[in-house]
Formats: sequence, C-alpha cells, structure tokens
Amino acid sequence: MFTGIIETIGKVIELNQDDGNLHIVVESPISNELKIDQSVSHNGVCLTVVEQNDNWHKVTAIAETLSISNLNQLNVGSLVNLERCLKVGGRLDGHMVQGHVDDVAKCIKITEEEGSWRFLFLGTDEVDRLVVHKGSICINGVSLTVTKTEDKHVEVAIIPYTFSHTNFKEIKAGDYVNIEYDILGKYIIKNIDKL
Repeated sequence: MFTGIIETIGKVIELNQDDGNLHIVVESPISNELKIDQSVSHNGVCLTVVEQNDNWHKVTAIAETLSISNLNQLNVGSLVNLERCLKVGGRLDGHMVQGHVDDVAKCIKITEEEGSWRFLFLGTDEVDRLVVHKGSICINGVSLTVTKTEDKHVEVAIIPYTFSHTNFKEIKAGDYVNIEYDILGKYIIKNIDKL
C-alpha cells in the first residue's frame, strides 16, 4: 500500500531484457536503505527489490506489467518516481494507492499557469467510468486531484513542488503515463454493475 506521495526520483542506469521480463537497475538516494524483497513503487508500479547496494537497486517487471504500464518505454537515463510502502501508523497524506497500474494515458496538452501547470491526458473508456471531478487519481505514482474529466480526458493541476520533485517535469505532449484509478471507485462500480 502506498500514498502517492513521491519520496524521491531515481535514474535508470541499466535495462536488461530476459525473455518476457525486464530487469531495471535504478540509481537513487534511497537505494542504500532498501532491502531485498521490499516493495517499492516505480512510476506507480509496485515492484520487488531483487538486488541492491549503496547506490542502486534492481527490480524486475514481468510481461504482464510491461503490457499495461509505461515501463516498457524506459531508457537508460529515464527518471522514475519512487515511493516506499506506507508504514503502519504512518500518515496517509495522498490517497490509498496499491501500486497496481490499471492503464496508460497519453499526455495531450501541458499549460503553464503563472507558476503551476495543468496536464491533460487522454485515456480509455475507464476514465469516464471511474474518474470523478475533484476525485483522486494516481499518475506515474503521484496522488493527484482531478480538476476536469470528460470524454476519456482527465486533467490535473501540478504545484511547483510536485513539478520539481517528480518526473512530471520531464513529461511532454505525446508521452504515456501510468494510471491507477481510485480503489474505492473501482469497488463501487464493480458492485453497481452486479445490480
């Protein structure tokens, strides 16, 4: 379980394809604190640390994960948002995030607004079913409030702190981001659909 409050940014320093799996080596300020078998969110995707040392850690994304996330578009030098799992008794500053990416969405417009930014993304039909105005959404692992949603589009506003402390500063129009819809909304829709 995560909160969507990014701890730090890591840099991909090595990528190794192994059949359908992708081994990702990330250099980060928290790599030395990680432990083997620990869950860490990478761009919103919960991955298990399989190796680490003082400067880097390695995780593996399987074919299923690569097929539904933007991890298959990583390159050496790519920046990834990192968050360790929530400690029991810790503050839930963002919202409940599982690290189970539902989909990707395409960035179609970025507007700077006197010190903040609006990002507009085009997703799938699920956006219309699961995203609500002023609700929560997780984009590349970042817990955000929806400022507008209609016709498969979702817009979020980014404050300067989030812009400079996440990989949102690297996102350009045409890039794909990972989307995790609010878990509460998913459970509600599933049960309504059964009625």
